[in-house]
Amino acid sequence: MAADRRPSWLKGVLDLLVLSCLTDGESYGYEIAKSLAEAGLGEIKGGTLYPVLNRLEEAGLVEAEFRAAERGPGRRYYRLTEPGRTHLAAESEAWTEFHRAVRRKLHAGGSTS
Repeated sequence: MAADRRPSWLKGVLDLLVLSCLTDGESYGYEIAKSLAEAGLGEIKGGTLYPVLNRLEEAGLVEAEFRAAERGPGRRYYRLTEPGRTHLAAESEAWTEFHRAVRRKLHAGGSTS
């Protein structure tokens, strides 16, 4: 049985997917992970997701705000910045072109044409 390759495929596109989860408004880590899982991308654990969110925040692509909760632990909410929206649009286009190239090659098989 072949190994599940999704984790290695996700590694290259997870930043983009996380940004896409924030296009409709702010969210927090658990909801982002849940959204990705519901999209069929598998379980994204906190040890993978939170470093991505921190990297995106450091790059100025998202802003974060901690909010205390009346019951239970507080949450850190993330939202896209304008540079984040610009980056998402540009990288989405680049990913789509890459995806098209991969599909063309897969459908062409071993031919070089």
